[in-house]
Amino acid sequence: MRQFYILLCFLIVSFLGYSQIPANYYDSALGLEGYALKTQLKQIIDDVSDGLSTEFTHLDQGDNLDGLYANSDLDLYYENDNSILDIYSENPDGVDPYVYFFGTDECTGNFNGEGQCYNKEHIIPRSTVGNASPMVDDGHHVVPTDGRVNGLRSNLPFGVVDDSQLISQSGISNPTLNGSKAGGNLNSGYSAGYTGTVFEPIDEFKGDVARMYFYFVTRYEDLVDNWGDYPMFDGSNNKAIADPFLNILLTWHENDPVSQREIDRNNVVFNYQNNRNPFVDNPNYVSLIWSVTNDNEAPSTISDLSTSNPTDNSIELSWTAASDNVGVTAYDIYTDGILSNTTPNTSFTVNGLIPDTNYCFTIKAKDAAGNTSDFSNQACETTTNNGSGSNECASEDFENIPADNSQYTNRSWVGPNGTWSAAEARTDRTIAGSRAIAIDFRDDTDGRLTSPVVSGGIKSLSLTTQRIFSGTDGNLDVVVNGNSVGTIAYSNSVQNVTINDIDIEGNIQVIIQDNDSGSARVAMDNLSWTCYNPLSVSDAEFNHLKIHPNPVKGPYIYLNISEAVDFKIYSILGNLIDKGNLFDGRIDVSNLKKGIYLLTLEKDKQFISKKIIKL
Repeated sequence: MRQFYILLCFLIVSFLGYSQIPANYYDSALGLEGYALKTQLKQIIDDVSDGLSTEFTHLDQGDNLDGLYANSDLDLYYENDNSILDIYSENPDGVDPYVYFFGTDECTGNFNGEGQCYNKEHIIPRSTVGNASPMVDDGHHVVPTDGRVNGLRSNLPFGVVDDSQLISQSGISNPTLNGSKAGGNLNSGYSAGYTGTVFEPIDEFKGDVARMYFYFVTRYEDLVDNWGDYPMFDGSNNKAIADPFLNILLTWHENDPVSQREIDRNNVVFNYQNNRNPFVDNPNYVSLIWSVTNDNEAPSTISDLSTSNPTDNSIELSWTAASDNVGVTAYDIYTDGILSNTTPNTSFTVNGLIPDTNYCFTIKAKDAAGNTSDFSNQACETTTNNGSGSNECASEDFENIPADNSQYTNRSWVGPNGTWSAAEARTDRTIAGSRAIAIDFRDDTDGRLTSPVVSGGIKSLSLTTQRIFSGTDGNLDVVVNGNSVGTIAYSNSVQNVTINDIDIEGNIQVIIQDNDSGSARVAMDNLSWTCYNPLSVSDAEFNHLKIHPNPVKGPYIYLNISEAVDFKIYSILGNLIDKGNLFDGRIDVSNLKKGIYLLTLEKDKQFISKKIIKL
């Protein structure tokens, strides 16, 4: 079996390397814009011989998508384990809740829960286009996904879910195990204008979905006016996509750019059915078609950006919403002049910062057409210096878990730090009168608690546990980013346990899982962990440290230190750029690009951080 997968991977890599955009494929579209461009792209990718100098006609392969998926939808990007890359179950920042493999896990009979089997998901619903070919088997918009999540999505339009209007169905949690969700559309912001029920994939794949829609209404431009009953279509052949869904898709397209996975998949589908998705090959076609004549007005400039509540590792930002003739879709946040974050909201907490360091922030507002405002006013703040790891990075009190229910099943909910999930969990238990999540860790059950991905690192973790009902006492493994860092005890009495000195930096995902030391159902409450930033382990400073020149244009900076010390240079966002040992008081910075960096020095387990500027 192992030799088979090695051969399969080799063939896929070879296959991907061979497929590419044919020479002159898009030449007939050069210089066009608006709906004229859309019509020309339709001629390039349709199944009619249009007399183009370079002509590739769409070849309908019929019901043979299984043959396509074995090449087009393998996970070679996240787990890299040859499982199916399912946009409804993939966890891009951690362990997938379940995996499927081609040839063994396709749905063949009845199924009633998530994680049981996969089937074919028509991103443009099959109920909209019927069984007509080639659209019903078009590999550019029909993808393999979990069968139960496919059922939850059903024929719902795609939109932005209002978390207060989640729908409920048996056999599945909502949000699902990877955070996809179904519910009432959020009738505000860039999704304003629709109040029906919608389905929302996770951010990682929103752009993928948008570009599938742009492909579909272009490839089937001459037919799409027949499908005006579908809420996402407006009954026309040219614009095709109804408001506000066009604004939603434009926003997703901009915020989630084309990935290598989409490029590779486009190449494989082209080899399969002889046409391409133009909006993967040339993402700018989107704005040329749907935005060129509609919106060239930039959002207003923010003038009241303010900072507040600094900690050792974070600073809160807030501002008043910008105005725009169509609608603001997002705000770009710049930290010391470097783009660091993007948010659709009018407040944001910048995490992963360095203690006792001054940061200055500006923001730009942008709309779906790509217009951006001028920079806002600058707001500056200095982080505190209360000691590394002294501040809390994440906490969960389980008060927001789903309504009381005694059934052990998969659960998910949104807490202060994002979406949590629990497998084999019930929601009707308490510890000392406070709501708790209870998970079945008996025998061969796959009970586990999974946190969202949280920035800022982890120094120590605390959790309250109690065994409920009968069973034997034991311990639970605490896994951080795939590595076990310690255990949490449980018994029939309440246990308050803390694991110290975990000391892992960067983005963190915590999983609490069984290690077979006992057999019980365990309630858990009051989970929290503190931040960890190795750039400031101690308050101690080296006396009279000076750096010159600073700012620096040349290849070296000089420090008034004569003895050997270790140094590290980080970007302003905490990424390690260089490290070494300082012997002669000189550090080579010739390879640094223009920007702001943080230099850290270590001597006798004491650290100091200083900002340097490369001109």
